Amino acid sequence: MKKFMMMALMAASATVAFAQNEVKEAKKLLEQNNYEAAIAAVQPALQAATAAEKAAAWNMVSEIHYQKYSKIQEQKLLIQAKQTGEKVDETAMYNALLDGFEAALKCDEFDNMPNEKGKVKPRFRQNNVQRYKNGRVQCINAGQHLYNAQDTKGAFRAFALYVDTENAPLFTGQDLTQDNQYLGEVAYFAGLAAYKNKDVQNVLKYSEIAAKDEQRAKDAMELLVFSKKESLKTRQDTVEYVALLRDASAKYPDDNRYTAWLGDYYLQSGSAAELATWADGEIAKHPDNKFAYVYKGEAFRQNDKFDEAVECYKKATELDPTYVAAYYQAGIVLNAKAAALNDQLADKNGMLKKEDADKINGIVREAKTYLEKVRELDPNREQVDWAYALYKIYYALKENDKAAEIEKILNN
Repeated sequence: MKKFMMMALMAASATVAFAQNEVKEAKKLLEQNNYEAAIAAVQPALQAATAAEKAAAWNMVSEIHYQKYSKIQEQKLLIQAKQTGEKVDETAMYNALLDGFEAALKCDEFDNMPNEKGKVKPRFRQNNVQRYKNGRVQCINAGQHLYNAQDTKGAFRAFALYVDTENAPLFTGQDLTQDNQYLGEVAYFAGLAAYKNKDVQNVLKYSEIAAKDEQRAKDAMELLVFSKKESLKTRQDTVEYVALLRDASAKYPDDNRYTAWLGDYYLQSGSAAELATWADGEIAKHPDNKFAYVYKGEAFRQNDKFDEAVECYKKATELDPTYVAAYYQAGIVLNAKAAALNDQLADKNGMLKKEDADKINGIVREAKTYLEKVRELDPNREQVDWAYALYKIYYALKENDKAAEIEKILNN
């Protein structure tokens, strides 16, 4: 047993010796500014047997990256001073900073583990604090650079590193009050980068942090809603999305998008009663909400209450005389009313009495005024495709020249 223990102790000693040699070799290569070779040389030491040796290895990794960062930064400052117009590789510079910072955090983790006597005696913290207290703020510049370079994953890494190290053990006892003044702003951009990366969980995480910042709360809410809206998969996702929309609508009543998206949800749910109840509630809270009137009109339309629906659309156009969708819906519903009345009044051969035909044509002419208004406001059919509906009305009213004009549009 004693022999076995001695062999184990010798093996551990050999591992420590190897780890120390690898760190020394990396240091030599670093003195030659051979950063890649130095990183390769120190890699095996990261798997050392003891926390102390792992701390030393991670510190060397941090040292290598930080020196690379500092070297490029010095070149950048020198070029700026000489105004030569040369460029440095800022992407490499900032990635070296991030790599070094992450390695310093890993070093600090092992450096603060109890030694064989149960005591904590960190060797590297002071030096790393001096470097990365300022380096942490530089993460913001790194994130901006990488985001502008279309590297949204790198940008997220930089912004998130700044936010996540707000209370990092590495900075224990340090006053970061001044540094943390950007926390809400940077958290928002971390969430934005995560959104670009389709990383919903991190959008939620960082947007919730940003929402605590009064200056970024509204933007953070928008980001949350967009992310949820684009990632609906389960029934629970939908429930959370609707709850978020309700919250957003209550907090930002002037932002009509939230009302519109809520209305879309209730419209697609297929329950006219729920849609009407919701629309009535919105109108009671915000009588000038044009979207709520359109959705209330849709609830009436689903129950074939054409006149009531048209009145709601009219109210929406009174609130906003340029509201294309409301004019369009009014025209479509009036056309549907005319078709329903035709079915009701026609005899078994499909014929109408003159007075009934006149009544129906009067409704169609009213529909025409709304659809012509749509054409006036949206001539290129960018908001709604009004051409076929207007063609059918001209054809029904035997306005052949106008029908032919629309037919040309349809055939283009």
